[in-house]
Amino acid sequence: MTQTVVIAGRPNVGKSTLFNRLAGRRLALVDDTPGVTRDLREADGRLAELRFRLVDTAGLDQAKPGTLAARMTALSEQAIARAGVVLFVIDARAGLTAQDRHFSSVVRKSGRPVILVANKAEGGAGEAGLMEAFSLGLGEPVALSAAHGEGLDALHEALAPYVGDDPSGAGDDGEDGADEGDDGRGRGKSDRQRSRAPRPLKLAIVGRPNAGKSTLINALIGEDRQLTGPEAGITRDAIAIDWAWQGRKIELWDTAGLRRKARISERLEKMSAGDALRAIRFAEVVVLVVDATQPFENQDLQIAHLVAEEGRGLVLAVSKWDLVENPQARLREIEEKVREELPQVLGVGVVTLSGLTGRGLNGLMPAVVETWKIWNRRVPTSKLNRWLLDQVERHPPPAPGGRRIRLRYMTQASARPPAFVIFCSNAEGLPDTYVRFLVNGLREAFDLWGTPVRVYLRQPKNPYADRKRRKE
Repeated sequence: MTQTVVIAGRPNVGKSTLFNRLAGRRLALVDDTPGVTRDLREADGRLAELRFRLVDTAGLDQAKPGTLAARMTALSEQAIARAGVVLFVIDARAGLTAQDRHFSSVVRKSGRPVILVANKAEGGAGEAGLMEAFSLGLGEPVALSAAHGEGLDALHEALAPYVGDDPSGAGDDGEDGADEGDDGRGRGKSDRQRSRAPRPLKLAIVGRPNAGKSTLINALIGEDRQLTGPEAGITRDAIAIDWAWQGRKIELWDTAGLRRKARISERLEKMSAGDALRAIRFAEVVVLVVDATQPFENQDLQIAHLVAEEGRGLVLAVSKWDLVENPQARLREIEEKVREELPQVLGVGVVTLSGLTGRGLNGLMPAVVETWKIWNRRVPTSKLNRWLLDQVERHPPPAPGGRRIRLRYMTQASARPPAFVIFCSNAEGLPDTYVRFLVNGLREAFDLWGTPVRVYLRQPKNPYADRKRRKE
């Protein structure tokens, strides 16, 4: 079983930088502002041949009960209690602080193995803090620089007794060598088994600040995994959570609230918004969480338009439904707004729910899976062309300049989302209104609701065009 390595310490000691270093890529937001990380972030970690599950935590802080900082600390302490080994990080350049001393005792009392990491020790700048760290009683500190990659050999030596190497036998370059069971093509049996394993459905939860995204995720997975509260903008970066729904693997992404660009001024919020946009591009289906207590605002529509432009399946989750006084009237209002303002994802699923009470929650994932199936749908070419012939007979395309445009042939170019190519004469002359007519007809005929549908026009090249020019 893969061991869990939890990175802990007070704010701004470089925990997220170390997390990114051990994860091998930039996953956590890094900024000089203290307290950037608020939720738990997980990833597969790697140090030479060592493999482990890595958890980044919020900065441990001595705060008044009930405050956001106190809730962040409580979430971090829960992760420490479940850790296989804890990397307790201090800032060697700043030296020990009262918080370092307080939380070193908390980590020690947890009963988990602890490795003391003196970060920011590059160039001998942290020698004084390194010597001071011995007084914490956590053993010999590991001096390193997460930002520059110095001292990782010492960290490897300290971690080796607690974590094993990669059970798949992968080398340091991440490629499997031939071994027993090799199929003769450089792939072992474990490789073939992994290639057949179903990929997780990638699902992003997005919305405006304080719409109830993190509360919804906690309700879905059945634990207080994400930090919640009345404050807007608690979640700052996109957090990936591995989850399973009815035996199906789901890669769930919680994201920072998206505000209008004009209102975003701080550098950290710009980074958070960028992280949320990357999660949308990474996802296959996006759940847009809308606050039922407020009107369907323009920012909700802008986010929905962005999801459609990125070609992702969309489901609308109307949260805080337990606070709505007239549910039927509010639902009609929302559905009408969606029909008028979101033609790109006509027929999008609307699920009313409350993450706090769990009401309506059982309708969300079936809607997500159904949208994913539609997003992946392929239509046979024969059916498409029979449908196209019927459409042209019932509603012929226009005839600009007296010459009718002929729609000759149609095929599906790709799925994810469904995209179709129509070969026709005078492609530039076919009005957008007729293309929209075809898109809506495709939705109705082949059940392509709630996902973007692309239709591209292609005009075959005239083989006699060059011959005519030469004669002239």
